[in-house]
Order: sequence, then C-alpha cells, then structure tokens
Amino acid sequence: MNLYRTAAVVTIFSALEHGLGFLYRIILSRTLGPEGLGIYQISLTVFAVFLTACSSGLPITLSRMISKHRAHKYKRGEHAATTAAVLLTLLFSLPVTLLLFLIRPQFTSVFSDPRCADLFYILIFSLSFTSVYAVIRGSFWGNKRFFAYSLIELIEEIVMILVGVLLLIVFRTGAADVNKAAIAVVVSYLCSFAIASVYYFIRGGRITSPRGEMLPLLRASLPVTAMRTTSSLMSSFISVLFPMRLMAAGASSAHAMAQYGVVYGMVMPVLMIPSSLIGSIALVLVPELSECFYKGEKEEVSRLVEKALNATLLIAGMLVPFFIACGEGVGVLLYSNAESGRMIVKSALILIPMSVTMISTSLLNSLGCEKQTLLFFVLGSGVMLLCVWFLPKYLGSGALLVGMAGDYLLCAVCSLYLLQKKTGRLRSGSYTAKLALVLLPVGIAGGALKGLLMRYLSYLPALTLTVIALLVLEVAVLSLFRLFDFRSFVLKFLPKRPFRSRGAKRLHSS
Repeated sequence: MNLYRTAAVVTIFSALEHGLGFLYRIILSRTLGPEGLGIYQISLTVFAVFLTACSSGLPITLSRMISKHRAHKYKRGEHAATTAAVLLTLLFSLPVTLLLFLIRPQFTSVFSDPRCADLFYILIFSLSFTSVYAVIRGSFWGNKRFFAYSLIELIEEIVMILVGVLLLIVFRTGAADVNKAAIAVVVSYLCSFAIASVYYFIRGGRITSPRGEMLPLLRASLPVTAMRTTSSLMSSFISVLFPMRLMAAGASSAHAMAQYGVVYGMVMPVLMIPSSLIGSIALVLVPELSECFYKGEKEEVSRLVEKALNATLLIAGMLVPFFIACGEGVGVLLYSNAESGRMIVKSALILIPMSVTMISTSLLNSLGCEKQTLLFFVLGSGVMLLCVWFLPKYLGSGALLVGMAGDYLLCAVCSLYLLQKKTGRLRSGSYTAKLALVLLPVGIAGGALKGLLMRYLSYLPALTLTVIALLVLEVAVLSLFRLFDFRSFVLKFLPKRPFRSRGAKRLHSS
C-alpha cells in the first residue's frame, strides 16, 4: 500500500473517531449543560497533566528509535526499546497514582469546585493503564502498523460513547452525570490497553532486556514530555485563571464557568476538526521521515516536509470559508448556543497557524528537534498567559481566542523558520498566499449566500445549501488556479493494474 492509500485509510479511521467524539461532545453538552461541561473539561485537563507527564514524550520518541533500528535492521533493539519505554512509564505512573491518593485532602484544594476533584479521582485510576497503552501504540507507529493503531483508537472512542450513553441516558442512577461521563472514559482506557497488549504479543512483540535503551530513550523523550506536560499544565492553569480573571472583571462564578465551557467544550472541538486529517498525515509520515533522516536522504526529507505542509495548509484553508459563512449556524445547530457560533466565526482564521503548528511540531520532533519545539511552545504560552491575565476585562471569553491566535501564530512562524533551516528549502509561503487570495473571497461569498437563502428558506435547508455551494465553489477555484489536482489525487488511491493486451487476456482465460 503506497503512502497516499495508507494516509487515506488512517484518515478514514481518524475521521470516524473524531466524528463520533464530536457527536458525543454534543450529547455531553446537552446532558451536562455549559456548567457541567466546564467541570468535566477542567477535570480532564488536570488529569491530562499527569497522563502527559507519565507517557507523552515516550510514544513519538519510541517510534523514532524503532525507525532508527529498522533502518539498521536491528530487530532486538526494537523489542528492547519498547520494553524500556513500558518500564519508564510505569516507574512514573504508579508512584504518582499512589501519591495522589495519599494526599487527596490537600490536592482537592487545587480545584475551585469540589465536583471537579471527585471526577478527577475517578479518572486517575486509569493512569498506569493508559500510559502503557500509549507506549505500545508508539511501537505500532514506529513499525508502521497504522491499521492496528487507528482501529484500536476507534474502538476506544466507541466504547467510551456506548458506556457514556448507557450511563447518562439509558440507565439513570443517583450518581452525578459528570461522574458517569468520567467512568465511561476509564472503561474505554482499560479496553484499549487490553486490546493493544494482546495484539502486541500476537504480532511477535517481546519483553526483553532494556539494556542500552533506557537512558537514550529517557534523554530523547524528556524535551517532548516537558513540552506536552507544560502544555497540559498551562491548560489546567488557564482553566483556573480564566474564570478567576473573569470574576475579577465582575462576572459571577456560574457565568465564568459557563464561558470556559463554551470555549473549550463547544468552540474548540469545532476548531480541532482539521486535527483528525493532520494527525493522519503526521502518523503516516513521521516514521517515513525518521527513516529517511537517519539514512541521510536529505532531498527526500525536504520533499516529504513540503508535501506535509502543503497538505495541511490545504485542509485548513478549505475549512476557513465554511467557518466564516456557517460557523454561527453550526453553534446553534449543534449546541443550541448562538454565542458558541459567533466565536467559531471570529476564530476561523486561527485554523491556519494552529494547523501549521500541529504538523510542524510533529515533523521537527521526528528530525530530533525536541528542544527547539519546547522553546517555541514556552514562548507561545507566554503570549497566551498575558492575554488571559489582561484581556478578560475588555474581551470576556474572547480573551481566550486572542490568546490562542497569538500562541499558535508565534509557534507556527518559529517552526517554519527552523524547518527551512533543517531542510534547506521551503516553498510553502507562496502556496499559503495563493490559498488566502482564492479562499477568503469564497468565505465572504458563502456568508452573503447564506444571508440571502435565510430570507426565503428555513434555517437547516439554508445552511445545507450554503455548505454544498461552498464545496462546489472551492473545488472549482482550487482547480482553476491549479492549487490542487483533484483528478490526480483520486487516481493515486486506485490500485495500479498491470497492462494486458486482449490476446493476453484470452490466453490467460483459456
């Protein structure tokens, strides 16, 4: 299977996973409400800090080390590296879990709402299981077992949704709804851990001596872990700081929590739509890029980086007009919340730097630039903190959107500069400019069309026709300006058949 068809398969799984997760988020928003969704989001954010600290840097580093061993045809090194990664994540996660339960009364005071603490301590039961699963998933990544990687992720999402729906809607009990949602998360983590562990051994995986692998793995993974842990800490800190600053500006506690729930529980899931496609590109490309890097194939590295950036820019660029024209309708349709829709429209352009940051960080980490990506993240986080501290008084919840825009923009610029230095050439700037010149007018035209249709049609038909018209218009202008060849793209996914003459066909059939 070539790179395009592999990416297509991964994208289908990822799109299904994110689509189901998006639908589940709608269910949660309607059953928990904005305040309950805010509590759920804050607890998950704090749990993510510990999960990130225990395992986040190991999967991508393990993938890169396995790619290195594959390049040198060293099979035992692959097993030793995986064993070392499992041991490292257990050495962190088990003591952390025990310590958190020992200091529960003191740690509970971290949360402004005691309901958040109850939910967090349900989630923490799964810390070691899901940390080990993350490492095993990293070994699938390095060995290019993308189907297993994607399928298990999809199963995890399905299990969470099924258990969540059963607990929240079908089997009503006296337990708090937010706690039921947390139980669904834990059950899904246990399920994915069990399936991945069984599959690892079935496919020849072994537990071997980690000698010679633990220290290199630890040193290489620490910058990535530090960056992602800091990111999780930042999200947790903002989940506490933003409501506090909003209340200092005169908002009530319930209103502040609801505003945080709207941004992170409603707007962010919509903004993260491109992440499923971008994640698929990174998933398929990173092992390939690492192997080429360790083999010294600089031209191939440059080609793959440019291809990944242009694909990412195209994905994000095509979504921007939809968000500009239909964002407000999406907020009303999905969440019955007009404010979330208005925020989606205002944050449409954030998609570009956000998407570039996502893909460029993965590419740089695969090229051994973990320390630099950590620095870029710290700089971007500084911008975010300044916005959250000073702007809620003037912009309310818009302070979070401005902070995100500044954060992603700074990270994207720095990452692109470093990629240009690493590859020697980067021609994605002109491609970005052409996309902007072509697609921004499309978004404005889509908004005008929606306003016109709303005069004569009801809400849903007008929104549907606008989406169809935008899609047709985008395909037309992208093809006209030769920014994307849809026909060639489709043909790349079709299997190539050997040519046979008619005589050869008759001979073969006889």
